[in-house]
Amino acid sequence: MSDGNTEIKAGAQADVYALPLETLHPAQADLFAANAMWPYFERLRAEAPVHYTPDSEYGPYWSITRYNDIIAVDTNHQVFSSADGIALQTLEAKAEADKRPRGSSFIGMDPPEHDVQRKAVSPVVAPANLAAMAPLIRERAGKILDGLPIGEEFDWVDLVSKELTAMTLATLFDFPQEDRRLLTHWSDMFTNQPGHGPAKSWDHKREQADECFGRFTELWNERVNAPPKFDLVSMMAHAPATRNLSLRDYHSNVVLLIIGGNDTTRNTISGSIYALNKNPDQYDKLRADPSLITAMVSETIRWQTPLAHMSRTATQDFEMGGKTIRKGDTVVMWYVSGNRDDSVITDPERYNIERERPRQHLSFGFGIHRCVGNRLAELQLQIIWEEILARFPEVRVVREPTRTHSAFVKGYETLPVIIPRRN
Repeated sequence: MSDGNTEIKAGAQADVYALPLETLHPAQADLFAANAMWPYFERLRAEAPVHYTPDSEYGPYWSITRYNDIIAVDTNHQVFSSADGIALQTLEAKAEADKRPRGSSFIGMDPPEHDVQRKAVSPVVAPANLAAMAPLIRERAGKILDGLPIGEEFDWVDLVSKELTAMTLATLFDFPQEDRRLLTHWSDMFTNQPGHGPAKSWDHKREQADECFGRFTELWNERVNAPPKFDLVSMMAHAPATRNLSLRDYHSNVVLLIIGGNDTTRNTISGSIYALNKNPDQYDKLRADPSLITAMVSETIRWQTPLAHMSRTATQDFEMGGKTIRKGDTVVMWYVSGNRDDSVITDPERYNIERERPRQHLSFGFGIHRCVGNRLAELQLQIIWEEILARFPEVRVVREPTRTHSAFVKGYETLPVIIPRRN
């Protein structure tokens, strides 16, 4: 079994294959919220792996849906630039963004600027620091799990996934732990359109962004005049490549690090619970052999694909898949589709924690923009599952989750569960 109801999927597949190919528009948030996007990508991989959508709420864009084509785009920053943004934005969102000056984060840069700014924050996720952080992550994971209700329904997203990632992110920023859930809130404000998640309106989003930037400006001002410490703000404030950042560029990097430190881990923690419940034979294997946790983590990151896409802008005309991508065109790499490409991944619809090559996936990206915190994400997932198996024979999903209304963040807003008993 994969994810979703088989009969519903079959009906959705028939509807999608009845549409004219040229009208396919996979970047619909409604599809992702309903988990109904899969037939779009299945058809595009088969019939138009390089596909042009001429009109949408984002404007025109190309969809790249096969594994190897995605890698080809992701690793060619000379032709496919990040400088004009790394995710689809609605035309309304672009108009709102144009009302105030914008900065650039390192993920929205090409070399050489990208390389020197990324290098400034990389030490926080270096192997030695991850080893030093592991006992603290384990202690926190244990406390979170020990505080969960037994025999009562609760929301796993709120009490576990958000809580562990917020604690870790606050540590990385040296942000007050008592205010850690502000980081989660701001991440959701940045990634949600008005009317979804916590974002009530564009004015509300601006107000919350200003609150976030105000707090982080205070942190910068404190740390730029203090001896260097081993946190993200201090690293940026003291590194030669970033200490003279404009305020707008600093704020853009803060947004990147908040979102990057939140979404991948948070949604994969939730996704692992959901996937194992949808595939009970795999849950049985994991309980019988906890050494499979490492492979399960990688398989869940593939299966979940917590960020569905990244986008690039063509810097010149480029031929791909028999199509001509024109200079200035938006090109979307659909990681969520490439991770289900059966020409590269055997039986990709199947959730299989015993895959021969479990880390063969696109979820962290490739090339210069490969996720800087990928090992930290894997570490948190490894630890939380070691602690779960030590405590609970089962975490049972009792109803379908509420999914994030986004074609970018592929995640869960709620996941109702019950833990029947402790070990």
